[in-house]
Amino acid sequence: MKKGAVDYLLKPVDDEVLLQAIAQAIARHKAESTHKNARDSVLARFSHLSMREREVLHLVLQGRLNKQIGGDLGIAEKTVKVHRGRVMEKMQVRSVAQLVHLCEIADISASVSHSSI
Repeated sequence: MKKGAVDYLLKPVDDEVLLQAIAQAIARHKAESTHKNARDSVLARFSHLSMREREVLHLVLQGRLNKQIGGDLGIAEKTVKVHRGRVMEKMQVRSVAQLVHLCEIADISASVSHSSI
């Protein structure tokens, strides 16, 4: 079971039980594959962010406002807006809610400190 077995069947196996186990395994594989593809897509977008854009992203995920982010990073609020806009563009999202959702898919955490990115 620990190595990915979906079910444990005893011989002789009823045809219906076997077909049901196979269907469950196929559905599980499809769901895992879909999740992996989505995660890989998000990570590919994330890899295109500059270090400063990653810093801004992590602070946005923490719920910080542009003014607060500027203070944290020692940059102007207008500069934060530019970086934030590039993050949204590169991550291909239109809202912070979508950005948060993508980061959840890829396990990109807000708790990462911007000094260690």
